[in-house]
Amino acid sequence: MNELPKVVFSNSLVVADWGKTTIAARDLAEAVTRLKQERFGGYLLAHGGVRLARSLVETGLIDEYRLVVHPVVLGAGERNFLAPLTIEPMSTIAFSGGAVAHVFVAHP
Repeated sequence: MNELPKVVFSNSLVVADWGKTTIAARDLAEAVTRLKQERFGGYLLAHGGVRLARSLVETGLIDEYRLVVHPVVLGAGERNFLAPLTIEPMSTIAFSGGAVAHVFVAHP
């Protein structure tokens, strides 16, 4: 992972000390569109919390959702998606520890 290029979306960071890391501080949709054009045929992977997930969904630029569900019961929390998604299931993988990975294709 240290060798892969990374982009951090932040309105407060000005410096990234982790190798091959740049900071995108402007419009999220614009930055994602630019990254998709620069890495044509490449793979972009987003890791983050619920705010990033919701913001990315709002851009309409997600091609595929890969969601890993862990067998944990919580008493409270925030929903990842506030509005229904138009997605098509592509595959599911069950892991020995109980987690399940789902892959969905997005349909705008």
